[in-house]
Amino acid sequence: MEKTWLKQYPAGVPEQIDFDQYASLAALIEEAFKKNGAATAYKFMGKGFSFAQIDEQSRAFAAYLQSQGLEKGDRVAIMMPNVPQYPIAVAGILRAGLVVVNVNPLYTPRELEHQLKDSGAKAIVIIENFASVLQACYAAVPTKKVILASMGDMLGFPKGLIVNYVVRNVKKMVPAFTLPGVVRFNDAVAAGRKAAYRAPDLKSTDIAVLQYTGGTTGVSKGAVLLHRNLVANTLQCEAWYQPALKKIPAGEQPVTVCALPLYHIFGFTSNMMLSMRTGGCNILIPNPRDIPAVLKELSRERVHSLPAVNTLFNAMANHADFNTVDWSHLKISVGGGMAVQQATAKLWLEKTGCPICEGYGLSETSPSATCNPTDSDAFTGTIGLPLPNTEVVLLDDDGKEVPMGTPGEIAIRGPQVMAGYWQRPDETAKVMTADGFFRTGDIGTVDARGYFKIVDRKKDMILVSGFNVYPNEVEDVVTQMPGILECAAVGVPDAKAGEAVKLVIVRSNPAVTEADVRSYCEANMTGYKRPKVVEFRNELPKTPVGKILRRELRDKT
Repeated sequence: MEKTWLKQYPAGVPEQIDFDQYASLAALIEEAFKKNGAATAYKFMGKGFSFAQIDEQSRAFAAYLQSQGLEKGDRVAIMMPNVPQYPIAVAGILRAGLVVVNVNPLYTPRELEHQLKDSGAKAIVIIENFASVLQACYAAVPTKKVILASMGDMLGFPKGLIVNYVVRNVKKMVPAFTLPGVVRFNDAVAAGRKAAYRAPDLKSTDIAVLQYTGGTTGVSKGAVLLHRNLVANTLQCEAWYQPALKKIPAGEQPVTVCALPLYHIFGFTSNMMLSMRTGGCNILIPNPRDIPAVLKELSRERVHSLPAVNTLFNAMANHADFNTVDWSHLKISVGGGMAVQQATAKLWLEKTGCPICEGYGLSETSPSATCNPTDSDAFTGTIGLPLPNTEVVLLDDDGKEVPMGTPGEIAIRGPQVMAGYWQRPDETAKVMTADGFFRTGDIGTVDARGYFKIVDRKKDMILVSGFNVYPNEVEDVVTQMPGILECAAVGVPDAKAGEAVKLVIVRSNPAVTEADVRSYCEANMTGYKRPKVVEFRNELPKTPVGKILRRELRDKT
C-alpha cells in the first residue's frame, strides 16, 4: 500500500526514527534518572518522588533481586495498582536484567495461577490487598519469592502508617492471608542497598516484558515484548506527541494523569516510559473508578496530558465535580484501549477545549500503532494515521490486500510489533504473516488520506439475515441520544434472522423509555441494525481498564 498517510503528518513529526540510540529500555530509564534527578517523577497521595529517589531505590531493588539468585532472563511478576512501588519495581527488574510480567491485580486465583505458571515467574511483587489471591494458588505455582508492598509504604511517617491503618482496618481492603517467607518491599530495598549490583549485558533483542492479552479469543497469552519494541514505541509516541507538548510553556515540566493502570500496556508505555523519556511527572491514581477521588486529586494539579479510555473520559465529564479541576492547561487528551464515542468526544471538547486524539494499538504492538495528529482541533472519529516507522494494511481472509474503501483485517508491521507469543509458536503463526505483519483481528477501512477507521472486531460482528452489523456503529449512534450515558450492542440468536441485535443501556435520565430508544433508532439506523431487544441496566460489565465486556452481555442473554 502506498503510504499516503505520510503527507498528513504534522510539521516536525519525522517519518522515521532512530531506535538504536538505546541498547535497552533500562538504558533509556537510566538516562532519564541522570538528566532529571531533582525533578518530580511521580506524585502519589500528595507526596512527590524525584527521579533521583526512583533511581536510588530501583537500583537497590535490582541488587536485592540479584542477591536472591535471580539471573538474566528470569521472570518477575508485578501485581499492584498505581502505587510508587510499581515504577520502582519495573526499573529494578529491568536494571537487574530480568523480565517484567505485568499482572492484573483483580485476577482471581485461577487466572493468577495460569499466568504465573505460563510465564514461569520465579518472584512476584504484590500489594497486600491481593495476597490472599496468591495464597489460594501458591502451592500450584513456581513463584516462591514474594515481595509484599502496602499502600502507604512510600509515604513516610506518620502518613504511611495512617494510610495503611485505614486500608487494613477501616476500609477492610486486606483480606487475611498466610504466605511463607514473605519479604516486605521496604525491607527488600534496604537489603539491596547493602548488596552488590551488577549491571547486566542487555541487548535490544532481549525480552523486557511479557504482556498477557485479555484472553478474549481463548486462553490468555503472553505477548513477548523485546527491549527494542518498547524503546521504539516510547520514541514513536514522543515524536507523535511533539506538536501538543510544544504548547507547554518553556521550562514547565509536563504533568500527565496516570489513571490508566500501569499493568496495562497503554499505561506502561504512554505514562511510565514516555514520561521517563520526556522528564515528565505522573500523577498516580490508584483507583480510577473512584471519580470523586480522581477529580479531587487533579484539582490540586496543573495537568497537561491525559491518556484514558472512553469510559473514563465519559464518567469524568459527566460528574458534578468536573469543574473543580482547572482544565485550561490540558494540551493533549489521548483516547485508546477501546473506541472513543462521538458523544463523549463532543462533551469532552465542550468542557475542556482539548479534543480527544484517538489512537489504536494492542498488547502485541507495545501498544501504539496509529494515532490522530496531536495538533488536531476536532475529533475525527478515526484511529488516525500510522506512527513513524509503522506500516498498516487491510487484508482479506486469504491474506491479500483489499481495495480502497473495502473493509479488511488491520495488519501492522513496525519495530513495536512483538516477537511472538510466549512459548506458543502455533498461536504466533496464526497472527504473523510471512512478511512480518501482525494480524490484529480488527476490521477497518482507510480513506484516501490514509486515515484508518475501525469498523469492529471480527468476533463481535453481528450477522442479521446475511447483513453485517457492527456493534461500534450501533453504540456510537445510540450514545448520541439525550439521556443515554453508555450502551453496548451484542448479537443474540434469532429464529428468523440467525442473529438479532440486543442493546443494553445505562441511562443518565431515567425518564428515557424503550419506546424512545426504538423511535431514535428508527430515525437513525436502517432496519437490520436496529435492536430487537432493549434492556436497561444500572451499569455495564467492564474490565479493570474500562473496556466493556460484550462477551459477558452475550453470555447472560
